[in-house]
Amino acid sequence: MNQKINFRYVFNIFSTIIISLLCAILFLTAYYTYHWSQSILHPQRFIATGDSLKENNIEYQEVELITKDGLKLSAWYTPPKNGAVILLAHGYNDNRPESLYVMFAKHDYGVLAWDFRAHGESEGEFSTLGYYEQLDAEAALDFALAQQDVEVIGAWGGSMGAATMILTASQRTEIKAVVADSAFPSLADVLRLNMPFEFLHPLVIFFGQYQTGIQIENVNVEKVIADISPRAVYIIDGWQGGAIAMNSPYRLYDSANEPKQIWVEDDVPHLGMYGHNPQRYENRVIKFFDEYLLNK
Repeated sequence: MNQKINFRYVFNIFSTIIISLLCAILFLTAYYTYHWSQSILHPQRFIATGDSLKENNIEYQEVELITKDGLKLSAWYTPPKNGAVILLAHGYNDNRPESLYVMFAKHDYGVLAWDFRAHGESEGEFSTLGYYEQLDAEAALDFALAQQDVEVIGAWGGSMGAATMILTASQRTEIKAVVADSAFPSLADVLRLNMPFEFLHPLVIFFGQYQTGIQIENVNVEKVIADISPRAVYIIDGWQGGAIAMNSPYRLYDSANEPKQIWVEDDVPHLGMYGHNPQRYENRVIKFFDEYLLNK
């Protein structure tokens, strides 16, 4: 009798411990994935100073863009001297790229650079790495189209900005040429690259989709890049790290239709091509826009 009682007692204690451990594991898993998804949705904010523009005597205006969903975006605008404006779309966890702004303005291009939602000085509670950011890009495009002396519009994007501009250009034919530096093929690829435990992916996706109201498969650059044709796209990437893991540039190039160009170099990190060789970058990118925007 005592043996049976002791056995039941030990069994109950053991069962309680196992159930408690499982509950703790489930709780910690949910807690970790929720906070991981929140860290992605809420990037750090970095404020652009405009110092490089001032040092290079680039005249610009502080402007405000209004998106279709009512957000106010902080932006700079320099009118063109050659009739062409470049939309300048920065990457995730970043802000307006001043060095590239100066580069384009020095070649007489107009430039419109803005902080994406939830970045820099713009409104917005969260980032979707390309989905709602298309509304930001469209607000910039519509602003540029409404300006005097603007005859044609091109776009440069880096990382998230590159993905966003490809997505936007696939729908808005007013964008006549796109330079995509370090674009990712799809948001699902980014998740697989940055989330080490595959079994956690469904929870991360659930939390992200629940807060944003979007489906992760709707941010698929590889699927829509062909729609930019017959307008031109130039794919640039450094062959290191994530670019290799996702085979980003070659997947995008293979999916695109003509006219298309690609520039990939070994041992160059994400968004590092300009810093690796600024003069070569300037020569190639300006030549691309001169050809496809100005017919030079």
